[in-house]
Amino acid sequence: MDGAARKWDQLLDDGPMRVSAAFDGVPGDIARARELVRDFLTRLRSEHGVTVTERAFGSAQLVVSELMTNACKYASGPCLVDLGLDTERADRVHIAVWDSAPVLPVAKAADPGRVGQHGLEIVMAVCHSYEVHREPVGKRTIASVALAEDPHGNPGVR
Repeated sequence: MDGAARKWDQLLDDGPMRVSAAFDGVPGDIARARELVRDFLTRLRSEHGVTVTERAFGSAQLVVSELMTNACKYASGPCLVDLGLDTERADRVHIAVWDSAPVLPVAKAADPGRVGQHGLEIVMAVCHSYEVHREPVGKRTIASVALAEDPHGNPGVR
């Protein structure tokens, strides 16, 4: 992490691991958010023995990249990224991105001829769950990504 992100990292003694970072909302923050996800998942795997597949690494980085792209593009100012192991199911990671824009994102209807603006469709396709909540200021987007496939080889399908 460089100076563009202020990072707070906390390992909870009685529960799941969490990490949060505040970003300025500039394009370079997207790569820094992906780095945050990689570091977090690596720690889950190496320090806590949580199964994290390469697919999960890729999916989680893709999700945070898309959510941060929207935050940097449509909101002015800072944004926050929170990552945490699901408290009820230790086989999922929650990715939450807060930004100051009050407008909730809406997935567009499928259109193979459309160039761009497919990020939300992609996020919804690779996540176990996806939700958006209005906050007193802005909104919080929360996605849940499966860390491993089920025994039948299916990724975290809804």
